[in-house]
Amino acid sequence: MAVGILDVDLCGPSIPRMLSMGRPDVHQCDSGWVPVYTDAQKSLALMSIGFLLEDPDEAVVWRGPKKTALIGQFVSDVAWGELDVLLVDTPPGTSDEHLAVLENLKKHRVDGAVLVTTPQAVSTGDVRREITFCKKTGVPILGIIENMSGFVCPHCSECSNIFSKGGGEELAKLTGSVFLGSVPLDPLLSGSIEEGKDFLQSFPNSATFSAISSISQTLLNSLQTA
Repeated sequence: MAVGILDVDLCGPSIPRMLSMGRPDVHQCDSGWVPVYTDAQKSLALMSIGFLLEDPDEAVVWRGPKKTALIGQFVSDVAWGELDVLLVDTPPGTSDEHLAVLENLKKHRVDGAVLVTTPQAVSTGDVRREITFCKKTGVPILGIIENMSGFVCPHCSECSNIFSKGGGEELAKLTGSVFLGSVPLDPLLSGSIEEGKDFLQSFPNSATFSAISSISQTLLNSLQTA
């Protein structure tokens, strides 16, 4: 499967670090920018503003029109090739980045949005507004994920509810959305992300692996039947 990841979190581009890509040079070809590939088979392509900044600590202090213009370039001027899935990682909220992505993907079919919340009411309230945004803009909601759903002890594997529990599932019920599942806070996952390692290959027997794998398979099945 060929997958592209478009990182439009312009003020906090974290995808390059999470996938241990560093800051490779972005080249151009006749079709535009060439995305950065994570493997020799070119099965995972990335594009992020993080590849374009001279200093990784540089702050992106841009107004809306400049953000919109860059996102337009990322969608239309990147030689993505033939992809099975283009995953767009957006910042929280319902602002310029989200509107720019939808505007530039008008000529393509947008399968839908995956919304991520944490269990507590402060977070589910924000995601409730994102659900309203999706409905107003005609974006189907593929489902809701509850992240940081408890803490997995690295010693005994017991899961403790640090925040609260079930906020994501309750939000899904209230809004008629699909609840895709819960992902706990897991030091193994956090460490893998920090070091840019493949968590799914490193810890295939963990409960967190099972949760992520189940969510991914559900999403893939929904895309195939869409």
